[in-house]
Amino acid sequence: MPVVIVDGQEIEIGADERLNCIEAARRAGKEIPHYCWHPGLTVVASCRMCLVETGQRDAATGKVTMVPKLVPGCQTPAKDGTVIVTESQLVKDSRARVEEALLIDHPIDCPICDKAGECLLQDYHFEHGQPERRADLHPFTSRRRDVGPTVSLFVDRCIMCTRCVRFTREVSGTGELMVSARGSQEEIDVFPGFPLDNKLAGNVVDLCPVGALGDKDFLYQQRVWFLKREANVCGGCSAGCSIHTEHNQDTVYRLKPRENPHVNKWWICDEGRYGWHHLHDPARILAAGRRAARGTNGHGTPGSDFDAVEWADVVTRLRDDLKAAGKLAVAVSPMLTVEEAWMLCAVARSIDPEAFLAVGHVPTAGGDETFPGGFTIRAEKCPNRLGVEAVVALYDPAVRQWGDLLTHVEAGNANAAWITGGYSRAWIDEATAGSFAELSQLVVQDLFDSPLAAHATWRLPAAGFAERAGTWVNVAHRAQAFVQAIRPPAGVWPEARLYWNMLGRRGLYDAVSVRRQIAESSAAFAALAGDLPATGVDLRILQFAAP
Repeated sequence: MPVVIVDGQEIEIGADERLNCIEAARRAGKEIPHYCWHPGLTVVASCRMCLVETGQRDAATGKVTMVPKLVPGCQTPAKDGTVIVTESQLVKDSRARVEEALLIDHPIDCPICDKAGECLLQDYHFEHGQPERRADLHPFTSRRRDVGPTVSLFVDRCIMCTRCVRFTREVSGTGELMVSARGSQEEIDVFPGFPLDNKLAGNVVDLCPVGALGDKDFLYQQRVWFLKREANVCGGCSAGCSIHTEHNQDTVYRLKPRENPHVNKWWICDEGRYGWHHLHDPARILAAGRRAARGTNGHGTPGSDFDAVEWADVVTRLRDDLKAAGKLAVAVSPMLTVEEAWMLCAVARSIDPEAFLAVGHVPTAGGDETFPGGFTIRAEKCPNRLGVEAVVALYDPAVRQWGDLLTHVEAGNANAAWITGGYSRAWIDEATAGSFAELSQLVVQDLFDSPLAAHATWRLPAAGFAERAGTWVNVAHRAQAFVQAIRPPAGVWPEARLYWNMLGRRGLYDAVSVRRQIAESSAAFAALAGDLPATGVDLRILQFAAP
């Protein structure tokens, strides 16, 4: 097994691994500071912050031969016998001088900079910088330049790491950014007539190690030290990108990618990044309602004559209404988690043992779009179709779809229907909604009013992606578990809480216990029995791993 020596500590690396000194040092618990290097981009070794001492140990004699000068850790491969020194006085002096050079012309506008609190320039200055400033202080104003519809460039803050330029060339493949006026006056800019307007543009803000690139959607909205962060999964499409939901006082302020080599690596698309605003839309359904007569109000929009019902009453009255109606059909939305889908099916079968179960409407838009860096935006705009199909298959191997449910209802084979949604966009038209007009009981559970609500006897609110906890299975069959990031608005019960109570379970909803129960009852979900790693598990591989 190849061995790398980091500050006297021997670290084993894989025979086929291709690590640089920064990555090898991390294995030893040593963080080599760097600005320009990023594991998802090519190496340019331009910032010189990662300079280290290196050498080679002779396998036969054990003698170490050191390179006579400092080398960039990002560009230097770590192989068997490589010696890396990260804490010598020579290395420390080099870091201090590099940090000082970067700060000489950097505007001291930290109090108004969005990056304050998570800026590498700040962190490295206190950890590696000079003990005192040797240059005069001058007032600075950072020039702001719009480079695209979602990103602003604060020109004078830039340290020319060129991460953003490399991203647009290597990952998005659009190449809008460049370095102009090479030399002492060089700046990041866009090519004339080509704004930064690709579907992955927001990633350049995450890549920027300082405050040069600002997200217009987040700009001046919140100080980062007030934000709480939860590991979450994007619900925008079937890719199921790993994200962090950053919030304060039950308000989401931004979504950022969470590294997951099996799903999205280091990136998310702008559709997912900015796809959280519907959570705080005032048009959301915020209370459970029931009405005896269907119809519309005088304006042809879904009726508003619902009587408010306390959730404690929903648990019992909803069951009674559906049981009295007779034959039940249920649409299990692909926006639900595996746990919610399983409990909903259990509730439906407890009401009607022959309940017709089908996967709910699967929204799609265009085709899959893959970028040069390998990132793919999926056409399927729901996060858990495969997971819901697997759950429905536990109750009915036929795994019927939304179209089958419509046919079933239109044929008069159902007296009642429970349609779960949770969609952030309009998803059903008047004609399709009319198929449910003659049912004696119709339960519509969704984020927003829709034409279907015009025919509903029960209208129930749904939870958004950041307001639920559970497991989603993405298009690659990777199951990722996540916890609730924020509480839903007052008056809204997440679907899981309702189903949990309708099943007669005591206490608060516990996604882990439900997931384990599913895993124990089904070989398809056996891999979910234990605690899932942050990157998720591949159900196709692990469900048949046992001999």
